[in-house]
Amino acid sequence: MAEYRKRIANKILKERMETFGAVLIDGPKGCGKTTTAKQIAKSVVEFEDEDVRDGLLMTASVMPSKLLAGETPILFDEWQDAPKIWGAVRKSVDDLGQTGLYLLTRSSSRFVDTPHTGTGRISTMTMLPLSLYESGESNGQVSLRDLFARPESFDGCVSDLSVDGLIYAICRGGWPGAVFNTPASRQLEIAKDMCRQIYTRDISKIDNVGRSPDLAKAVLRSYARNVCTLSKTISGDVAANHPASDKTINAYISALKKIHVVEDIPAWCPAIRSKTTMRSAVKHNFIDPSIAVAALDIGPEYFNRDFNTLGFLFETLCIRDLKIYSSAHGCTLSHYRDRFGLEADCVLHTEGGRYALIEFKLGSAQVEDGARHLCKLESLIKARGEENSDARIAPPDLKIVITATKYGFKRDDGVFVIPIGCLKD
Repeated sequence: MAEYRKRIANKILKERMETFGAVLIDGPKGCGKTTTAKQIAKSVVEFEDEDVRDGLLMTASVMPSKLLAGETPILFDEWQDAPKIWGAVRKSVDDLGQTGLYLLTRSSSRFVDTPHTGTGRISTMTMLPLSLYESGESNGQVSLRDLFARPESFDGCVSDLSVDGLIYAICRGGWPGAVFNTPASRQLEIAKDMCRQIYTRDISKIDNVGRSPDLAKAVLRSYARNVCTLSKTISGDVAANHPASDKTINAYISALKKIHVVEDIPAWCPAIRSKTTMRSAVKHNFIDPSIAVAALDIGPEYFNRDFNTLGFLFETLCIRDLKIYSSAHGCTLSHYRDRFGLEADCVLHTEGGRYALIEFKLGSAQVEDGARHLCKLESLIKARGEENSDARIAPPDLKIVITATKYGFKRDDGVFVIPIGCLKD
């Protein structure tokens, strides 16, 4: 077993434990929830340990408070197997009035409806797979936080990540088990196996509703074909070969969201031109690009002849990393596109109301087009504010084109060109 490598989630978890009595760590299967929780837990109760499982489940069913006796923080791993633990933890937090008492993790493929929300006592944080910086593939020369705080200090950067290395990272994904614990020759198999389990088991296990593996596989494949688009044809695409109603297909998509497989990007809808020109459709996305690659049944060699698909999957990887890098600062992500074709692939919003307009471009030849989009959008925002002070939108704090290239720099128009292999939190 490889030595644990510290992650951005560790900092978030520490802060949550200093604020709340208990923390529930949520997120996709295989992203490292339990391993991360064990870094700070002083006691661990593992309900899937077959040597003690029956006794633990009996105790949890009859008198769950008995399992709260131990050095804190106590980790309850796979707590959904003993649902009464939730209420016991909630009551203990109320009674003791202390922070940092308990940690809970659960399988993302099983949902448990609790009688109490835990609001104010049990905080929920969502973990994602590893970012390129956490896996050691980004050199971290550019801090996203510092870029917002001191943009004038940016003086360029150089990425060590080759295009072939980036393609491999997209296909392998950010799964700790693949990155750290699997021989290089087998790393790509992890995402393939996860994908198989998603459509054969997890999509039904989440709510104990039997779902067709063939239909689930078709939904995943269609989603992958439409990743990072606003396409409204997924239902028709699936139904062409697997007769099913829109309602059924949407229920499958909803289940995939519950198990943290797909996670769409909402639209940013400011009144920049007029209410009639906005497109409010969500952008289809996966939690990690490797699941889309596995659903399409392709590998690194495929991208020698299809850079168009690579561009969409590169965007998925960039969005994953931006979510991770900004997660410690309470940021949110959206996208912008209007009917005139003006767009920003991503809008990164901070808690303080600041924001960055971002485009994702694989090669240096595409940077000019991305920068032009961002500058035009900025000009429209400024013009809108001058025309109507009641509908004023602050101009962006940053304009960024994130690339798969080697060199990063600031353009004369104020756009930052930053390789994904240089970014960190």
